[in-house]
Amino acid sequence: MKAILTTKNIRKFFGGLSALNDVSLEVNKGLLTMIIGPNGSGKTTLINVISGTLKPDYGKIYFERTDITGWEPHRINKIGIARTFQIARPFAKLTVLENLLIAAGEHIGERVTVALSRGKWIKYEEELVERAFTILSFLDLDHLWNRPANELSGGQLKLLEVGRILMNRPKLILMDEPIAGVNPKLAHEIFQYLTEIKKKFSTTLLIVEHRLDIALDYSDYVFAMHRGRVIAKGDPSEVTSHPKVIESYLGV
Repeated sequence: MKAILTTKNIRKFFGGLSALNDVSLEVNKGLLTMIIGPNGSGKTTLINVISGTLKPDYGKIYFERTDITGWEPHRINKIGIARTFQIARPFAKLTVLENLLIAAGEHIGERVTVALSRGKWIKYEEELVERAFTILSFLDLDHLWNRPANELSGGQLKLLEVGRILMNRPKLILMDEPIAGVNPKLAHEIFQYLTEIKKKFSTTLLIVEHRLDIALDYSDYVFAMHRGRVIAKGDPSEVTSHPKVIESYLGV
């Protein structure tokens, strides 16, 4: 299986604290890969380093064999890596549809050279709206298209965040606790959507999640971290039964 993302010996320090200590992993294309571990194990720090929010102090990051180490977040996003955060950050007063459209990145109608050619930019804007409604329909949010984002429930906001990301056709989606604060029924529904996204949108997912009782059922591959290191990797059932992983959660 082909790796879409590779990290090699990533280290990150905060003062005298080693948050990441020689983290090496490969994320295979087309899978839903999970990063698990107790609080403080370095999971979110790793996502922040991969997405460019933080710069590694040592090591390399490769995306589709291109060295992206130290790149700025906007540049990383442009090549196909998108991310969500624990707390959804929509434009609260804009409608659901407007949130997706504004997330689409460049609008060619804003270019001076294109703005004068009405036929070009109108067709492009129509295609954006069509893409947005396709995504909203997939996420079962199409009936809310004209509602302000601040009227959505917590779970709907999580799905809206996913929809905003899908507007740019990402190759890899990084997610930090997508079901945090969501009731179990909706949490399962969110992961069902994520599983379908792999297939329908031909993307790869790398997810940090604490609620293992739900998330592991949908995982293809798992990395377990503890104290800034990867301590186990492989099939979900094998990783969760690994002695080091059990010890890390028990605090032994």
